Amino acid sequence: MGERLMFGDFAKAIGQLGDKRFQSVLLKGLGLTVALLVAIYLVFVWVIGVFVPDTFTLPLIGQITWVDNALSIGSFFLMIGLSVFLMVPVASAFTGIFLEEVAEAVEDRHYPGLPEVPRQSLMDIVMDSLGFLGVIVAANLVALVIYLILSPAAPVIFWGLNGFLLGREYFQMVAMRRLGREGAKAARKRHMPQIWLAGALMAVPLSVPLVNLLIPVLGAATFTHLFMRLEGGRS
Repeated sequence: MGERLMFGDFAKAIGQLGDKRFQSVLLKGLGLTVALLVAIYLVFVWVIGVFVPDTFTLPLIGQITWVDNALSIGSFFLMIGLSVFLMVPVASAFTGIFLEEVAEAVEDRHYPGLPEVPRQSLMDIVMDSLGFLGVIVAANLVALVIYLILSPAAPVIFWGLNGFLLGREYFQMVAMRRLGREGAKAARKRHMPQIWLAGALMAVPLSVPLVNLLIPVLGAATFTHLFMRLEGGRS
């Protein structure tokens, strides 16, 4: 039953993709996400250019001129694969930047009549986002060891770990708008199993290249619906 309701929350988020206000946020989010991934890719290619010579000679074979080009081409496919891991911290960073706009667009369309909430200060948003980002990066670096040891179970561990972390973050940020920091923490404790499951359902498509570009925006909208369904009567 809970899973069907969560898929319903996600379906509502997808259904709002035609909203011009929603599209504006989506395009800005896509632009920043792609720009970040391209920047990382360009740095990677630059490092290859610095440390890998254009040509070198091997005994009995002769001059080799294609290694750096092959590495540069291969690096593109490597970045597509790395986006599976990079999109988790990108989704985390995205939360503090655009969640307010996404939540307002969702509330205006689906929950009209709600009282306005004061916007968080930029400093609070930045500090919360950096704190969450640090936790996610640290947890995933530690988890790399587990992925290597338990490689067959690595995808499930990845989804479970990041589902917990992203669900916790997205719900906390959405709930803080209407319940305040302490109220959001209490609500998170009340509903942690559902939040974790919703976060895991978000983490799975985050691990699919190209599809994962849409998930940070849709995740923010989905957790807004989730919050209103679980706590709307209390806010």
